Amino acid sequence: MLTLRKASDRGAANHGWLKSFHTFSFANYRNPKEQGFSDLLVINDDRVAAGKGFGQHPHRDMEIFSYVLEGALEHKDTLGTGSVIRPGDVQLMSAGSGVAHSEFNHSATRPVHFLQIWIVPQESGAKPRYQQEHFSTQKKRGRLQLIISPEGTNGSLKVRQDARVYAGLIDGKESASLELGANRYAYVHVARGSVELNGVLLQEGDGVRVRDEQVLNLSKGVDAEVLVFDLRPQELPQMP
Repeated sequence: MLTLRKASDRGAANHGWLKSFHTFSFANYRNPKEQGFSDLLVINDDRVAAGKGFGQHPHRDMEIFSYVLEGALEHKDTLGTGSVIRPGDVQLMSAGSGVAHSEFNHSATRPVHFLQIWIVPQESGAKPRYQQEHFSTQKKRGRLQLIISPEGTNGSLKVRQDARVYAGLIDGKESASLELGANRYAYVHVARGSVELNGVLLQEGDGVRVRDEQVLNLSKGVDAEVLVFDLRPQELPQMP
């Protein structure tokens, strides 16, 4: 069963320097019907003006990853990490027992467009850690590339939850599929472009809750970039 969440139904915020769409409840956007899905708590689609960003702020007991679509995002944290995240890079910060970080547009002239996504961990109070890896266009072209997993399989980043995240680029005659394990949920988010999921047309910003499906088929993409989350079969996130 596919349950569509249209891009136009998301929460929206415009702070001038920041324009953001919220798939699930976040900050001032509160929707009792949209409190996350399985262990997926937040998908924020953020556009940050040149030279602007989020000042240092704390987190704990959350798996937070950033996926840059355009531009460059500068990250600093109290673990001593300083990095710049560009398209193709995936950054995963496990807040654990506590960490503070800042995220700024690295450019003084161009905006940055990125997704920030929160996954609820399976344990609390773990040691904070930071990971970053680059996944080339070739690895994602016409297929679903594993970018996050519990075990760090095939160079993916290690997440403290029974969740796996795939990224794919689908255009023209390209197609990709993912077989889900028994009793698994999934969530599909279209980061840009358009694509069909099991015959259902999705546009940029659309998301789909997936229940009781064995195979996900992505096809008929038009410059599509897609994230697919393989998740535990529960309706709402539960903090450890």
